[in-house]
Amino acid sequence: MREVFECIDEVYRARTGRTVSAVVFATEAPSMEEMLAHHPDELQLAIYGASVTAHRMLGASIDLLVGHSFGEIAALVAGGAYSVADGAALVCDRNEVLRLHAPEGGLLALRCGRAKSELLLSLLDLPDLTFAVDNAEEQSVLSGPAAQLATARKVAEAAGIGTTAVSSAYGFHNHNLVPAGRALAAKAAEYKSGAFDTPVFSPILRRYYHDGDDLAALLGLHLSHPVHFRETLSALYSEGRRSFTELGAGETLTKLVRTAFPLASSVSPLVETAPPVPAPRPQQMFPVPAPAAAPAQETMRPPARAEVLSRLQELYAEALEYPVEVLTEDAALEADLGVDSMRQTELLTKARQMFDLPAPAAGFRSTDLDTLAKVTDYVTAGRV
Repeated sequence: MREVFECIDEVYRARTGRTVSAVVFATEAPSMEEMLAHHPDELQLAIYGASVTAHRMLGASIDLLVGHSFGEIAALVAGGAYSVADGAALVCDRNEVLRLHAPEGGLLALRCGRAKSELLLSLLDLPDLTFAVDNAEEQSVLSGPAAQLATARKVAEAAGIGTTAVSSAYGFHNHNLVPAGRALAAKAAEYKSGAFDTPVFSPILRRYYHDGDDLAALLGLHLSHPVHFRETLSALYSEGRRSFTELGAGETLTKLVRTAFPLASSVSPLVETAPPVPAPRPQQMFPVPAPAAAPAQETMRPPARAEVLSRLQELYAEALEYPVEVLTEDAALEADLGVDSMRQTELLTKARQMFDLPAPAAGFRSTDLDTLAKVTDYVTAGRV
């Protein structure tokens, strides 16, 4: 960590005469909220530094990198496209162009997926409000001016959609940041990029970076284009990826992975390596008899096929917002009901959780179970 932050300090000192370490490693270091309010530039550099440091600690075990929004700069550095110093300079450039070119704005998280989020936008018809981030089946983010976000929040909550204000100084991933993006691209063009030694997948570009890409131009697009994180996770899962490590100081992305794919391995080493607080031992004043065991034939009896089908119909109907009657056994999930492969994988994952099924065997494809009858047979066989 020392080497990374010494490099960042050198870059930041040359521009401002200050260091990031003086804030981050102070005896009484400020909280994230305090840094956002009083040290926003140092906060961005600290986030960048934490990710690069985590990669240096764990890099030998990582064969693919994914950045989320601002995190793509750290991913490009970890992937070998930029040096640590140039990455820090890019973070400084980004902060500067946002101050000069970005209008007032913010972000609003919604407890709904992209489809409902975009429907809300079409109903509101507010010119500067845009879809910014697709994080999960039940989490998306809008971007825009504060007044328009306030209107969206009222309408969303009236429609039963939960909302959360996101701490952000700007309305990222919004067309109003196109001028800022152009200015960032011009500054980024001053840095020399190299070949990748580790592949990097961009949720903004919706593809892998390639050697020969105009990285400066692409970094400029990042400020105004949406983040397709949920789609990225599904694409990587379809490739057979099952182990995800969050190289940052939080666990937000880890939780998104665990929600989307409970059978995948997902960890946040910078959070989970902290010593846990031991749970207090329960104080039992008097002996409590254990509950009587249920008859073995009751606890071990697998559900009948009709019961499995009924529960699956309810699960799929709620998730897809279809009447239960539509979800017949022989209806084709994709051809008849429009359930794409990504949703089929998500729903089958939920079904495995519901019925406590083991992980599928190697080579298993959820799209082979293309009707509820096949899903029902799969679950029933797994519960015998």
